[in-house]
Amino acid sequence: MQLYEHKQPIYFTQIREDLISQMPLNPNGRVLEIGSGGCDTLVAIKERKLAAEVFGVELFAIPNSNQQNTLIDRLFIGNIEDQLPDYPTDYFDVILCGDVLEHLIDPWKTVERITPYLKKGGVIIVSCPNIREVVNLSRIFLTGRFQYKASGIMDKTHLRFFGKKDLTELLTTDQLKPIRSIPNYFITPRRARFRFVHLGLLDSFLAAQNIVVSQKV
Repeated sequence: MQLYEHKQPIYFTQIREDLISQMPLNPNGRVLEIGSGGCDTLVAIKERKLAAEVFGVELFAIPNSNQQNTLIDRLFIGNIEDQLPDYPTDYFDVILCGDVLEHLIDPWKTVERITPYLKKGGVIIVSCPNIREVVNLSRIFLTGRFQYKASGIMDKTHLRFFGKKDLTELLTTDQLKPIRSIPNYFITPRRARFRFVHLGLLDSFLAAQNIVVSQKV
């Protein structure tokens, strides 16, 4: 908890347009966000009428944030690994996990525990840092050190690390089947401009994050 106290406000308050763009069109649907921070993404979804109800799970209360916004239908404050919110099962059309699973001790178990909240045919949309990103790999290769930082791929609060294949495997279970994976240039938008040059062949090295969308079957 102490490490999170030193995070910049944008860490908790930015709107995750990258995740929103992957949501199926369903203005009557329900969205659950795990690691909702200041709930800015959920408020944006509700304001844009992309869902009828929005729910969140966050580790701690954030004063003077959208956690108190009346557009949030319900917010659960607590550690998702220790206590599950009493939200209805088979209720949500979308579950968002934007850069949260890498902070958990057992993300595999957590995925299994939150899947029952999802309706059959609903999707879970996950974004995680890409451990294979070129600058990160070069730093480790050249210096022989991980060099943990306050943010980024080697964030001090990250407990797990994923490449694209690892993230896809995480979201492949008896109940979940990945339907697409996307290189995520959300925090490195300038790199995305060069995709027309390498035709996506270098995405696994240039994208700082990966997104996987998995559907409940």
